[in-house]
Amino acid sequence: MTWFLLARALFVVGLVASAVILRPLPLGDLASNAAFGLVLGGLCVALEVRLTRVSVTMMLGGLLGGAAGLLIAKTIGAALFWANIADRRIAFLHSVVLLFLTYLGVVTGVRRAEWLEPARMLSLFRGAPPDRRYKLLDTSVIIDGRIADVCETGFVDGTLVVPQFVLKELQLVADSSDALKRNRGRRGLDILARIQKMASVEVIISDVDFPAVREVDLKLIELARTLKAKIVTNDFNLNKVAQLRGIDVLNINELANALKPVVLPGEFMKVFILKEGKEYNQGVAYLDDGTMVVVDNARRLIGRTIDIVVTSVLQTTAGKMIFGRHIDPAQQHGAPANGAPQAAAGPTGQAPAPPLAPPAADKDDGSKRSRPVPQA
Repeated sequence: MTWFLLARALFVVGLVASAVILRPLPLGDLASNAAFGLVLGGLCVALEVRLTRVSVTMMLGGLLGGAAGLLIAKTIGAALFWANIADRRIAFLHSVVLLFLTYLGVVTGVRRAEWLEPARMLSLFRGAPPDRRYKLLDTSVIIDGRIADVCETGFVDGTLVVPQFVLKELQLVADSSDALKRNRGRRGLDILARIQKMASVEVIISDVDFPAVREVDLKLIELARTLKAKIVTNDFNLNKVAQLRGIDVLNINELANALKPVVLPGEFMKVFILKEGKEYNQGVAYLDDGTMVVVDNARRLIGRTIDIVVTSVLQTTAGKMIFGRHIDPAQQHGAPANGAPQAAAGPTGQAPAPPLAPPAADKDDGSKRSRPVPQA
């Protein structure tokens, strides 16, 4: 620091000495020229102190911009060679062009100096990085837990964003006095920690908040609009509100319904009748994925595993329902409904031979018996 002060002092003294010797103010005396040199030296030192606070890229940008402005002004001046330079208006126009373009180049170079940084200069020769695709996690989908399994399979790409207000709501659920809610909240925190440990998934905790908005669902919608992100949720109401506001929503329940096996009318199934249905003589069963199966004529078969045939499939927003009919084993083997006995088939599977007619009566002479004749 001492060397800088000494250099500045020597510079000011040299400038004052030059002003005293060369007298830049012809009409002034020795003191006036010395004062002029001192003021000019002080301005130069102030400019130097100001420049020490400016980054190198800004100074380099100003120099390059000023040089470009001077070059353009020189080019314009050379293009106006046909103009009368003796005219004061033409000379003033040349001065305005020179000063304005130099000033414009310096200011533009300083304002765009960040492009002279090494990282920015290297980015000019690289391809543009892909846009990051964000997905906001709702409290319901974290507590549900299936999002962790989906992430493990690799079907979720992009960055998962967990806002601070969602974490706060999850913590309030985990600290609830209700044992059921407390367990659900703690399970959600465990699921979130499990997702963070996955190497294939990037998780970001966002501090962005909207104090003017009180509801968590509306905050999620505003954050999704800011980040141009999608909302991952199980909440039916949030799903509808976000879609009305033009936000894309990924519903885990809809994904689960889409992945359920396709069942067509006429197919056969084997189900376990668990309880009776709402309608008369109905039984209710459930598949392994939780799909409800309503079976007609199965109320008396509660607690048994039976074969059914699918009659119809109903798709609702809450899930899929399958309607079926119990297969009667007697009807399945082809027994007639009226209970009449059926003649046994022959050994080759053909229809049985017609019965023989009773033998004819003896003739009067009693000498011979007639042979049996098949009945027509």
